[in-house]
Amino acid sequence: MNYQGTLIAVADIEKAKEFYHSVLGLEVMVDAGEHIQLTGGLFLQTVDSWAEFIHKKATEVVLENNASELYFETDNMDDFIKLLDGRSDILYLHPLLEHSWGQRAVRFYDLDKHIIEVSESITMVVRRFLDSGLTIEETANRTGVDVGYIENVLKQ
Repeated sequence: MNYQGTLIAVADIEKAKEFYHSVLGLEVMVDAGEHIQLTGGLFLQTVDSWAEFIHKKATEVVLENNASELYFETDNMDDFIKLLDGRSDILYLHPLLEHSWGQRAVRFYDLDKHIIEVSESITMVVRRFLDSGLTIEETANRTGVDVGYIENVLKQ
């Protein structure tokens, strides 16, 4: 068995398609009208067709979900935050924050109230700490990743 990705139901598939492309850079791989496959393993399905599949009425499908999130990473958090700041359709759960291990993250809703998290890749966190003067060991202690991982980052 192979995991293929995550499917989310959306109210307006064309608007959702544009949102995921313009905000997260996902490209359309397959567009079958009421079902769209995007790069990265994300699938969009219209609420009406999804409701049929799960034997519900469209009015019974609740889109807002605070029990899961779609998780993305970026190597350039500053540029991503600038992109978000220029958009009026972003509803934040929280603004940019830095976790105790040094990784910066932002969480916001998509157009259908699915939670999206975008975090700085741990490789970039490691590089940022090393560039700030922390040793490999200090970086390992701060981030919680092992020294071997940090040494591999240095080889890249």
